[in-house]
Parts: sequence; structure tokens; C-alpha cells
Amino acid sequence: MNFQDLELSLGKLQTRKKNATKIAPFVALAILFTLIPIYYPSMHPNKLSPVLSSSLVPLPDNVSQKKEYLTSREEQQEKTIISSQEKDEKSLQTNVTKSDSYHLVAPQGINDSTKNCDLFSGEWVANTEGPYYTNMTCFQIQEHQNCMKYGRPDTGFLMWKWKPDDCELPIFDPRQFLELVRDKSLAFVGDSVARNHMQSLICLLSRAVYPVDVSNTTDLENKRWEYRDYNFNMSMFWAPYLVRAEKTEPNNIYQPFNLYLDEPDESWTTKIQSFDYVIISAGHWFFRPTMFYLNHSLIGCLFCSQANVSQLTSYFSYQRAFQTAFRAINSLENYKGVTFLRTFAPSHFEDGVWDKGGDCVRTVPFKRNEKVLDEYNLDFYKIQLQELEVAQKEGENRGLKFRLFDATQAMLLRADGHPSKYGHWQNPNVTVRKDCVHWCLPGPIDVWNDFLLQLLKREVTDR
Repeated sequence: MNFQDLELSLGKLQTRKKNATKIAPFVALAILFTLIPIYYPSMHPNKLSPVLSSSLVPLPDNVSQKKEYLTSREEQQEKTIISSQEKDEKSLQTNVTKSDSYHLVAPQGINDSTKNCDLFSGEWVANTEGPYYTNMTCFQIQEHQNCMKYGRPDTGFLMWKWKPDDCELPIFDPRQFLELVRDKSLAFVGDSVARNHMQSLICLLSRAVYPVDVSNTTDLENKRWEYRDYNFNMSMFWAPYLVRAEKTEPNNIYQPFNLYLDEPDESWTTKIQSFDYVIISAGHWFFRPTMFYLNHSLIGCLFCSQANVSQLTSYFSYQRAFQTAFRAINSLENYKGVTFLRTFAPSHFEDGVWDKGGDCVRTVPFKRNEKVLDEYNLDFYKIQLQELEVAQKEGENRGLKFRLFDATQAMLLRADGHPSKYGHWQNPNVTVRKDCVHWCLPGPIDVWNDFLLQLLKREVTDR
């Protein structure tokens, strides 16, 4: 029965006084149960699918919206959305036709349900709405992360989203992010995985607008981008060790580095004072051969051949590096920004280490009970948490904010998201090491920006 039929029926009922008292209650109930699900779908006892925003953010005219790399299997899967109301209820399904792969979720209010939720404890669940950009629509995907270009045959790894245990994590909304960071600045400090993170953010924002490259250099190690319509800028500062580091051989990064563990890397510490948000991360370079210096004196090394030098561990250099980095931030006179520590994202080499034939060939995520941090990753993670706590206490007197951006658990489960051999064209006559450190774009790393948006929203509400 539609609304016109209801109105006609009600008009006739008014002339039938004899039956009015008997029928009126049932008519009222019919209207009530018709209107509530239409205007308040969240109150429906069997809500089958999320309410999607009707507004689309158009892509620039020169960008194709066609998802050319998706197989017919994934295209058929696009019509199914699965949701559940309670853990003990049977899952329900309904067919929802997506009008466009770049459809944005409805904007979330600043005071949303994630405020008091642990975003970082959860697991990966199916998401047939992904991906939210492609290698055809984002110009910032580096070759070694462009898994679709180089023939990765499966696309199922794109169809997952992170589900915190006690709330829903909204999918990244580029317009909302840009409004939130209007008149602000964001810095990424770290290694190539930090750059991987920044490139993911640029790709997600490209659904709304492209930035202007205002870098002073043509290399990828130190970049600066401006979103001029929002007076927002972001920068990448290359600092894989966070502290001062020198090559022992100028043109060979595979030879040991000299690490001055008590000296901050001034290439970034002297440049972040004006930034509103700074994301610090580091990890994988600390497994390389290195020479350790304190007070300008050689005190030990990692994987060195000198017989008269003490062999120390990567944990030693890792802890000292974070101590020095955080103390440098706390000593900055004019810095008033918020510092986020993004925790270590584990690699996933199987059947060998990175230079001994190791690879990552999974095509689906681990379940949370299928994978735990091994000893060395767990120790790295603990060191980060310990040094963050120290920095927070030292920063309290100056009103400086240090926040946890915990990506470790989520990424531990995503062994399926690395490029492996799909970061270059295949050549049977050439042996190339597999990449199980960086992340395909689009790919699991995009969730870091889902996290980032919620963390920034919390900073706004805290103020």
C-alpha cells in the first residue's frame, strides 16, 4: 500500500462511522509501521544495508572512472552487502546495486561513536564497496606498489575493511578530511613506508581534489604538497633512522650506516615546528648493518665484521633512536602540534628472509586468532609504546601532545596486501627479490587514513 492508497482509505473511513472505532487502531498501527522504517531506517529491526549518501564527488575530467582491472567475478560480487545486527543473529543479505565505485559514505558528525572506542582492536571483514580509487585514477602510486599495473591476478585483497570490536570505523571521506584540516599542515617523518602512507592519503583525497607539488626537489624522499582551496599542506621528511645517519660508502645504501643515536636528524627536527600534525614512524631500516655512535664515539654495531667492535642488537638502536627523536620534539621551543606515533607495520616474508627467497603469496587476510606478533616484532612494538609513554610524560609540562596511532595489529593480519613480485614486469631470466614490506595501492594501507581521520576528529573534540 502506498501513501495515496492510505489517504484514500482514511477518507472513506471517516464516512463509515459505524466501523470507525473498530478499524481506526489498526490503521494507526499500519501508518506507524510504514513511516518509521522509511524515515528512520536505523530503527528498523532488520536493517539489511547501510544508508548510502546520494551525493557523489566528481572526478576530474581527465580521469577515467572505469575499474578496468576488476574481474567479472568481483563485478558480480559488487551487488552483495552483508551486515549483521547482533553477533548471535543469522547474517542477512540483500542486493544493493552500486551506482559508482567512487560513491562516498554519508558524512559522519564530529561527535561520532568512535570517540570512546578502541579503533585498533578488531579484525578484517568483507567489504564489497572497495576499492575507493584505482591505479587509473591516482597519479601518486609508485611503480613498485602498482600491483594492478604489473599483473596481480587476484583483486580479493581489495575487498576488506577494518572492523573495531566495539564500533564501526567509517570509510575515509575526503571532503570531511579536507574540511577538518583546513588551514592546517601535516608532516610524515620516516622511511618509504611513511611515504607509502602519504601516497595512500593523496590517492584517497584525489576523489575530491588533486594537490599541487611545491617540493624543492625532484626526488621522492622529501616532498611537499598543497591543497590550495583548503589552505592545507602535507610534507614527507625522509628519516629512516629518525636520528643522524651517514653512509659509510656515499653511493651504496647496502653498506653499513653510521648511526649517531644521541643526535637528532636535523633534516626534519628543524622543519616541523610550524606543523599542526606530525606522524612519526620507523622500523625496517633498523635490521640493516649499522655502526652505533654515542657522544661521537663508536660503541657497537649490528652485523659488522670488525672483531674489536661490540655486537649489539637492533633493539638497542631502535630504542635509542626513538628516545632521541621524542626528546628533540619536546625540546622545540615553538612547536605546538600533535605528534602521532604510528606503530611498526610487520613484513610478511614466508619460506625465507627478504634476500633468501622469502615471499608473501596469501590472497586473504589472517583471522585475528591465526597470527600473533613474533618475538622481534613484539619487542619493537613494546619499545615504541615505552618511549611514547616517556615522551607523553615529558611533554605534559609544555602542553605537547603525543598520541598513539596503533597500526600493528591490523597490518599483522594483512599478509595478502604486499606487492610480492607484482611491482615490476615479470622476466623469467631475472631474479628479483619479492617485496613483502611495502603495500599495494590501493590496498590494506588505506585503512591508516580511516584511522587518521578519526584521530583528527578526536583532537577537534578534545579542544
